[in-house]
Amino acid sequence: MSDTEYFVGKHKTELDTPALLIDLDILERNIQNMADYFSSISTDLRPHLKTHKTPIIAQKQMDAGAIGITCAKLGEAEEVVHSGIRDVLIANQIIGTQKISRLINVAKNSEIMVAVDNFDNVQNISDAAQAAGVVVRILIEVNIGMNRCGVEPGQATLELAQKICKRPNLEFEGLMGYEGHIVARTNRADREKAVKQDMQHLVDSMELLEKNGIPVKIMSGGGTGTFDITSRIPEMTEIQAGSYVFMDSTYNGVEGIGENFDYALSLLTTVVSRPQQDRIIVDSGMKVLTTEFGNPQPIGFPHLELVGLSEEHGKIQVSNGDNNLKPGDKLEILPTHCCTTVNLHDRSYGIRDDIVECCWDISARGKAQ
Repeated sequence: MSDTEYFVGKHKTELDTPALLIDLDILERNIQNMADYFSSISTDLRPHLKTHKTPIIAQKQMDAGAIGITCAKLGEAEEVVHSGIRDVLIANQIIGTQKISRLINVAKNSEIMVAVDNFDNVQNISDAAQAAGVVVRILIEVNIGMNRCGVEPGQATLELAQKICKRPNLEFEGLMGYEGHIVARTNRADREKAVKQDMQHLVDSMELLEKNGIPVKIMSGGGTGTFDITSRIPEMTEIQAGSYVFMDSTYNGVEGIGENFDYALSLLTTVVSRPQQDRIIVDSGMKVLTTEFGNPQPIGFPHLELVGLSEEHGKIQVSNGDNNLKPGDKLEILPTHCCTTVNLHDRSYGIRDDIVECCWDISARGKAQ
């Protein structure tokens, strides 16, 4: 029996710490709530693996009605396809001989689709696909205002699409635009206005392509913070939301999101020192929690504030000195960013009614190549 199997059937507080916990009831409810929403509209859901990096959760999303899975990296796509899911989008550019060779190998066992934004890359993928006798599906990534990757909308997008359509062993599917610079805006009205304004660049590019005889079958974009805005733009066909499965305190502060999804992810930690009445030290630091969106916070203790992380320790300030936590006691911490927190862990523990039901390897964790 492995160490992780040993804990199945035991109370969650018996887990060694730090331990990443998933409330299975909430996870399943979040997945179903999103599935129910998409069952009522014409747009489809292609959820992002980068949040949970766990193929079994991806399969749960597929079972609930998702049309496929979105990945951020080729390594993630390899894990997903290996698990048996065939319809996968890599919402990123795959550059260089080594990675393109891996992409072609994935294409032999899937209906892989990849984002591009320059013709040299298109030509390299086409040459490799032709040599291997496979077809790679292509989306053009369009810069709609995030100013990261993406060809400029309009004429530049049209010219790239025309070149793609002339290359062998490529199937031009459509366009992708990510409004990531908007998804976490807290005010709903402000977020909705910005989404409609920026996504119009994608719609205008689609209309230009179709006016010039190039069918656009897929229009992909969206995130958890904009799923119910972007999905209602008539031209959009699929949404790439990911964080909704777990949620975090950052997304919970985005108006309209916390009402639909609840916290499924937490980190179990142990008090290792209580040097002062107003200070608690726990065994969870920067190597198991991320802080780019602010410090994560203890759950269920309003008088406790996590004020700092070092490599292996978390420092908690106690505003009520009567708090009786002592070394050996355990508590849970709510992440501020679920995606980057998950990527620090090798496994998660599925909890139902406070009992460990399963342990899942986070097999796409660290798949940055």
